[in-house]
Amino acid sequence: MHKCLVCPVAYNENVKLKSVIQRFLKSPAYGTTDYLIIDDASDDGTSQMIASFSSQGVKTIKHSHRQGVGSAIRTAIKYAQEQGYEVLVIMAGNDKDNPDEIPVLLLPIFDQGFDLVQGSRYIGGNRIGGDMPFYRKWATRLHPFLLSLFVGRKVTDSTNGFRAMRLSLFKDCRIDIDQVWLNTYELEPYLLFKTIRLGYRFCEVPVTKIYPAKSLGYTKMKPIVGWWSILKPLFYLGFGIKK
Repeated sequence: MHKCLVCPVAYNENVKLKSVIQRFLKSPAYGTTDYLIIDDASDDGTSQMIASFSSQGVKTIKHSHRQGVGSAIRTAIKYAQEQGYEVLVIMAGNDKDNPDEIPVLLLPIFDQGFDLVQGSRYIGGNRIGGDMPFYRKWATRLHPFLLSLFVGRKVTDSTNGFRAMRLSLFKDCRIDIDQVWLNTYELEPYLLFKTIRLGYRFCEVPVTKIYPAKSLGYTKMKPIVGWWSILKPLFYLGFGIKK
């Protein structure tokens, strides 16, 4: 058996995260992977809700103060390394990802030797459900176009946070996740950029992305500040401004 950790990250996602957990507990990944939620200092009852699932093997690490999604993913990576996991799966804590598709991400790693497997909502046709905001429709096309130019390889969905990665990637000193500028939305595109540029085995697989009802809120990301956070790693790395 391969040792794999599945990790949603969340901040104040009480209602949506409960659905995330319940869906995972009914998925084929339950019982074959471990499950850890990184709670980025929620104060809306999310922490107490997570604790109610502890008897079913749901673990959690809570930040003492809000640090950002990049910092939360870094916490997951560090924990996974310390506990001897081989692979880490990151997924959304706001119920946009389907836990039934976790095996789709893991198969290329365990059967074909890939190092990072990126979920794509655009492979095999549009796999988006719900009401995706207009600005996200063009932004999720622009980002992979720019990334593809910088890394010299076509990527279709670079902003999709649903992905699996080998923990051995982080033994490479050229991948420095401890940089402070990676604390918010920068870390995910940084990892994708570095993985491809450094010649590690990378592929995309088709996954769905379901946007929740508008009344529950789309995202915590702010349109201008948030999107600059995911764009700047491309320019910083592409032009050698950051390492």
